[in-house]
Amino acid sequence: MTQPPTPTADTVRRLVRSLLKEGAGGASGPEVRPVAAGGEYSTWWVGTRHVLRLAPDRDTAVRQRRELRLRDLMRPHLPVAVPASVAHGEWAPGLTYTLDTVIPGGTAEEHDVSAVGEADLAGLLTGLREVPVRQAETLGVPRTPPRSLEALRRMAVAAAERLAADDEFDPARLLQLTPQGAAQLAAQPGTAVLAHHDLKGEHLVVSADGRVRGVLDWTGTAVGDPAEDIAGLAVAVGSGAAVRAATLAGYGARPCLRGLWLARCDTVIRLTDRLEGRDDSPLPLLRTQLRRAWEAILLERVTELREDTEDDDEL
Repeated sequence: MTQPPTPTADTVRRLVRSLLKEGAGGASGPEVRPVAAGGEYSTWWVGTRHVLRLAPDRDTAVRQRRELRLRDLMRPHLPVAVPASVAHGEWAPGLTYTLDTVIPGGTAEEHDVSAVGEADLAGLLTGLREVPVRQAETLGVPRTPPRSLEALRRMAVAAAERLAADDEFDPARLLQLTPQGAAQLAAQPGTAVLAHHDLKGEHLVVSADGRVRGVLDWTGTAVGDPAEDIAGLAVAVGSGAAVRAATLAGYGARPCLRGLWLARCDTVIRLTDRLEGRDDSPLPLLRTQLRRAWEAILLERVTELREDTEDDDEL
């Protein structure tokens, strides 16, 4: 089986010169430099105004083509920016690229989200719920079944014992989520929405004043459990901000608490995976995400969840 080509700086320079023909950056074109955290793509800064993402294999190329179509479907519904492509095509046979305009700002790892920024996140969650699911699925967006919180809880309990041995985490904290509580927080039928499904600090574009200006990397988007995005926000900006944003978006206690516990279990498991060599994420980031997800919030005082129609009264 033929190995896909690996993009190099020369590959990127030639492609960029063919796309930006106005002489930007002089005869040699604008400066190109790799992005340190490019995820599954080969990602490059192009000057100061553009970013180039190259799919390294055909599976990623399929997701990138889908993402380009999905952006256009979502854009009218979202109050924050999604990347806009100024050029796209193939950089090698069957392998795609998109040259996007940079959304100005830092990340949620660099800037704290303000109260107004939480309203931006609420608008994001509201807008995703408004995107027509059938149209998204027509574009090839997959439908993902909700995860079992009880199965995740059991994994987190085992992982927490490993963290306790390294004095990283008190496993007694997980006793707050009982098997009965996990069952009570199971995803409800008929609640599937379009979900980013990979919300984290590096995917949120945040300005210095704390406003959320955009959301990046929609290749993992799925039709599924809205609590997954609430969980992502808990990891990215903290449980308090995530729950306040979800509440502003109209979500009741059940999906908010479900998202909170998804995030808490996930962060315990991910830190354990890192310590045991199954993950190469930076340890300081994983510890920060654990701290954010385990912030105590007022909503946890809710001891009995009624039907979703009554959730707002419990908040």
